[in-house]
Amino acid sequence: MSDQKYKYEFNWDYVVSDPDLCRPGLGSTARLEVYRLFQFSIRDILEKRYGTEAADDIFREAGALAGRAFHIHVLKDQVGDKGDLTKAIQDSFRDLGIGIVRFEKVDFQNMVVQLTVDEDLDCSGLPETNEQICVYDEGLLQGILESPTGARCTIKEHDCWCSGERTCRFRATQCGRSGDGGDEAAAEPEPVDAEASAT
Repeated sequence: MSDQKYKYEFNWDYVVSDPDLCRPGLGSTARLEVYRLFQFSIRDILEKRYGTEAADDIFREAGALAGRAFHIHVLKDQVGDKGDLTKAIQDSFRDLGIGIVRFEKVDFQNMVVQLTVDEDLDCSGLPETNEQICVYDEGLLQGILESPTGARCTIKEHDCWCSGERTCRFRATQCGRSGDGGDEAAAEPEPVDAEASAT
């Protein structure tokens, strides 16, 4: 195993700081424009330097890294041993301003999940380009959904504000458990009550 040290190696302590210490006058929040200025300037440079596919892969991989950490440090305590992961995701995404999540299909045993995110941090309000652009969200959701069970899954955005919808719709399908190399297709799950999942 490599002992190489990296200047920017991810550390949750960099994410969570005491706002009374680091930003006593401004607090822990920033405007949407600041987040998008940061994200889309990085996307521009990555795409021009490495190409669109590589840039998307980097954002998706970064999202998965964030999602795994998010599950450990934010969701795990909320869920507990018998808690509701869907509710924990909905509550935390809303509280942190990431988006308004509604689950349309849920089958965690077979890792088949469909959900929508309204007022998405990445794309809501952007011009229509006939593209799905929320690759960071794909990774974020992948990291979150994989963490409790160790099952590997694929997350794909099917609807996006930028493709003409007014919500982002993501579907997760199982690729197999970690280490087994499986690639079985998961069964279609029973739909959940969309109204209940929104509460």
